Amino acid sequence: MLLAPALLAVAIVVEVGATAVLPRAQGFTDLPWTFVVLVGYGLSIALLAVVVKHIPVAVTYAVWSGAGTALVAMIGALWLKEPLSVAQVACLALIILGVVGLNLAGTH
Repeated sequence: MLLAPALLAVAIVVEVGATAVLPRAQGFTDLPWTFVVLVGYGLSIALLAVVVKHIPVAVTYAVWSGAGTALVAMIGALWLKEPLSVAQVACLALIILGVVGLNLAGTH
C-alpha cells in the first residue's frame, strides 16, 4: 500500500497533537480536553494498526515513537516554553538521524 507512509505520518501528527494538549486535560479532570486526548490517541493507534499491515511493526513503531518524541520536544520548547539543553537537542538530533536511517535502509 503506497499510502502506508502517509498514514504513518498522519498517525504521528495526531498522536503529537493529543500529547501537546494533554496538559489541558488536567489529569483527565477536564472532560472536553480529556475527550480530545483520548480520541487523538485512539485514532493514532487505529492508523498504526493499518500501517503495520504494510510496513514491518519494528520500523513502524521506531519511526512513530522517534518522530513523535522529537516533535513533542520541539513543541514543548517552541510553544510550551519548556527548556531544552544542548545535550537534549543533540539527543533529539540522534533520534531524527535514526529515523532517517531506518527509512533509508528500507522496509523490506
